[in-house]
Parts: sequence; structure tokens; C-alpha cells
Amino acid sequence: MSLIVPDFDKSVIVRSAEAEVIGRAPTAIQLLADSSSTGGALSTLRATLTDGADGAKPHHHAGSAELFYMLDGTAQLLSGEEIVTAERGDLVVVPPGVPHAFSAAPGHDADILIVITPGVERFEYFRHLERIAFGKVPPESLLEVQELYDTYFRQSPAWDGRR
Repeated sequence: MSLIVPDFDKSVIVRSAEAEVIGRAPTAIQLLADSSSTGGALSTLRATLTDGADGAKPHHHAGSAELFYMLDGTAQLLSGEEIVTAERGDLVVVPPGVPHAFSAAPGHDADILIVITPGVERFEYFRHLERIAFGKVPPESLLEVQELYDTYFRQSPAWDGRR
């Protein structure tokens, strides 16, 4: 077992009004704290999804666990080959190497706090997704940065057949 000892010497305070937001309804990602600001301890963001919107396609992280805490609404999360429905106050933690994905449940909104630990510098990953959404780079460009962001895309028949 390894222990990650974070290397930062003062509290990290992020004001909601000052946090960068990527996207807009139906999918908005608020960037809260990246690995560099927490000494590698964690990376965290807030995903706000409306009316059944998708959050992330199936993927896994080789070296980090991902925590999903439901601030409000109802979400569907893939964990392995299981689809979990999570509601306000629920917590789901996916271990490293396990395929996962998330979306708002059909017909619902979801507000999710997401924490990856140990942290991975990922804010640029979400900016990359925004460039894809605006057609500035092709979707295949994500395949070139999977290792950089410890985000490896997977196929999931369970997730694909959820709706």
C-alpha cells in the first residue's frame, strides 16, 4: 500500500463565483481545485447536468479513485458493469481501474461533486473537451492524451443499453 503525502502548506479556498465553468446547460463543469493546488492530494470539480444530460462516457483511471457525491438531483453511474442510481446525499466511490461513467437520470437534473484522488492535473482535460465541442480539435484527439490525464476510454454494453 502506498501513501500519498500531499505537499501544500495552506488551505485551498475556491469561491464559487470565481471558479472557471466549462460548458453550459445541459452540461456544465465547474473547475474547483486541480492537483497542483492541493499538492497532489486530489482534483475536484462540480458537474451540473440538466434533463438527463450525459456527463462522461465510460472510462477508467489507472492510478486514481473517483468519488461522486450527489449535491442534488438524480444521476445514473456506471461502476464496473453495474448501473447505480444515486440521489441527493448519496456517495459512490469507484476504485482505480474500474470502468465508470455518469449522467443525469432520464428526465432528471443532477448536481454532482466529483473528487479524484490522488489528484491528476485535469483542468486542461476539460478545456480540451470544450475545444472538441466547438469543433476546434477532433474527438479522436482525446486518444492522444489518455495517459496524460489518466483517463482511458472503455466500451460498456451495460452503459450503452441503459436508456
